[in-house]
Amino acid sequence: MTSQDFTNQSSTSNFEKLLKSEEVAQILNISRSMAYLLMERGDIPTVHISRAVRVRPKDLEQYIQGNISSS
Repeated sequence: MTSQDFTNQSSTSNFEKLLKSEEVAQILNISRSMAYLLMERGDIPTVHISRAVRVRPKDLEQYIQGNISSS
């Protein structure tokens, strides 16, 4: 994809907002440090942008689906 392709599209049409560790924690109802630990261990895949670490919503959804237990 070239830079021209990006200018012909709306700025976020093909992209979902990446989630911060605080948002991951809120969605999972866990502490931010626990969310970051899951991200750091690779349990939840991450995207690195310089020093920032983010999570794609679809990766968080896959993590949730993969951790549903049948009791």
